[in-house]
Amino acid sequence: MRKRLTITSMKKMKQERNAISVLTAYDYPSAKLAEEAGIDVILVGDSLGNVVLGYETTIPVTIDDIVYHTKAVARGAGHTFIVADMPFMTYGASRETTLRNAARIMQEGGAHALKLEGGTEIAADVEALVKAGIPVMGHIGLTPQSVHQLGGYKVQGKLDREAERLMNDAKALEQAGAFSIVMELVTEPLAAAISEALAIPTIGIGAGRGCDGQVLVYHDLLQYASPYTPKKFVKTYADIGTTIREAIESYVQDVKGAAFPAEEHAFLGHTSAVQPLYGGIGSPAATEEKPSNEANEKAAPEVKTL
Repeated sequence: MRKRLTITSMKKMKQERNAISVLTAYDYPSAKLAEEAGIDVILVGDSLGNVVLGYETTIPVTIDDIVYHTKAVARGAGHTFIVADMPFMTYGASRETTLRNAARIMQEGGAHALKLEGGTEIAADVEALVKAGIPVMGHIGLTPQSVHQLGGYKVQGKLDREAERLMNDAKALEQAGAFSIVMELVTEPLAAAISEALAIPTIGIGAGRGCDGQVLVYHDLLQYASPYTPKKFVKTYADIGTTIREAIESYVQDVKGAAFPAEEHAFLGHTSAVQPLYGGIGSPAATEEKPSNEANEKAAPEVKTL
């Protein structure tokens, strides 16, 4: 039985240049398979809004959604470090609201840490959560919850002012107590520079080769979608979507052509053994022998009349 990672062991992995593998998962079987495959960290991302719930963005995802899916993941991956996203507007409005929502995800969902999007503007919330005993992973660069403000899904850090802001954001999160930071769609040179500047591990997604670990979305890694849209920063390792579609098509054809179920899928036996299951003719109640009227007459005592 393998030992679950801790925030301390992840920091040691950075120091030893042992890359950290992170993968999203949203349900029991996905989490179980990820753990069996040896993944270091599972992220229950609000990306479930896109790949599981069918939303165009992550903004509609609720705290109930995250709690529900985190509980399923925790049941499937009992020996893996689990991080859960705090959804849109469940933090940052007030300290009390942030702590209450964070407590729900930790207590009801079973997460070991939370991920928050943003930089200097949420540093105070990160600090409050850490002081309350909740490990926090930061998230900078492209922050999907702010996609409308950013003007779409664009690479971040191309301009000098953007690069300076992202470096300041990363340092502010580290100073606030974050144990790790995700960098999404950040230029490779900038991501490498931030990784070198921090003592905590960085996890890249579309941020190049200089990060301390990498994260991919489960459905991207496996092409578990229809239609699947290729992404420059994603390497796919299987085409599960096509496999699933073809398997279902074969099932439909077998049903239509009476090829399924076949003899090997049926329970064969005598009719008399089946009928009792449905309380019909042949059941013990229906076939139990009863004395005939003739037998009753013979058994009755003789009565004499005057």
